[in-house]
Amino acid sequence: MTYLIIKALHIIFMVSYFAGIFYLVRIFVYYKDTDEFESPKKEILREQYVFMARRLWNIITVPAAVLMAIFGIWMLILNPSLLKMSWFHLKILFLTGLGIYHFWCWKNVLKLKSLNNKELETPNIKLRQANEIATFILFLVVFTVIMKTLTIEYWWQLIVGFFVIVSLIMITVKLVNKKK
Repeated sequence: MTYLIIKALHIIFMVSYFAGIFYLVRIFVYYKDTDEFESPKKEILREQYVFMARRLWNIITVPAAVLMAIFGIWMLILNPSLLKMSWFHLKILFLTGLGIYHFWCWKNVLKLKSLNNKELETPNIKLRQANEIATFILFLVVFTVIMKTLTIEYWWQLIVGFFVIVSLIMITVKLVNKKK
């Protein structure tokens, strides 16, 4: 029973973390969108987006990440046999990618703060594409955790399916944002 409660809490904070990360990168996109605005609208919105990004990062995203990690480690303590399973190794690999993405987001939160209402140099389309990285990682982790050993057994079908999904999402992002 304890394990299931810890697992439920891990999932709840995973959902909270991803909600934060999804919206955070969206704020970067909104900040970049202000390049086209005139003063004082541009400065007012940029200040608001910096404020929102910092609050989202400090109050939701990072605390949810910490709690997600705590409950994940707690599950490992309660069930150390997970560390011997190949699907779990794959999950750890994907979580490493998530850690790199998390670091990129943190650096961009700091960058926004230090810009002092200046233009963000990253192209709009790159920010919009970067916004999908967390989605890809979420797909990978969820499919790996749900399918477990089937992930290893049917790895090539999953890779093909993953690349189809990634391609469709990237094409959609480009089509929707042609003018950007």
